[in-house]
Amino acid sequence: MPISRTLPTPLSQRVSPSVLRVTVAEWVVMRELYEHVSVKPSAIADGLGMTRGAISKLADRLEAKSLVARTADTTDRRYQELALTGAGRALVPELSALADRNDNEFFGHLTSADRAGLQRILQDVVRQRGLRTVPIDTLSRIDTVSDVRQ
Repeated sequence: MPISRTLPTPLSQRVSPSVLRVTVAEWVVMRELYEHVSVKPSAIADGLGMTRGAISKLADRLEAKSLVARTADTTDRRYQELALTGAGRALVPELSALADRNDNEFFGHLTSADRAGLQRILQDVVRQRGLRTVPIDTLSRIDTVSDVRQ
C-alpha cells in the first residue's frame, strides 16, 4: 500500500465520523468546488484530468451525502452545474486539516529543503511519465492527496 494512502491509527481516531465517509476522490472534487460558487461537471473533469463519467458518479455520491447540489444552467436547462452545500463547504477545511496532519505525520521530520526536493522529484516523475490524471483509488477513505501536478 502506498504511503500516501496510509492513515495512521491515532490520527484516524481523532477525526469526526463525517470526514471518514468521504473518499479521496470525493474530496478532490469537493476541493475543486470549494474554489467556486458553481462549476460545470465538464470543467471539473477537464481540470482534474478525470472522465466526465467519473465526475458524474462522484457527483451522484456527493449529492446522496448532501454535500453537493446540482442546479440547472440558467441559460440552457440541459446543462448542470455543481455546487457545495453548506455542509459540504464546512467539511472541506476539516478534510484539508486532516490531509495536513497526515502529511505532517509522514513528512514532518524532513527539513524544508528535503520536502522541497521530494516535491521536485515527484513533479519530475509526473512530467516524465506524462501523467495528467489524478491517481485516486475511489474506494479508499480520505487520507491525503498531494497535488504534485504544479
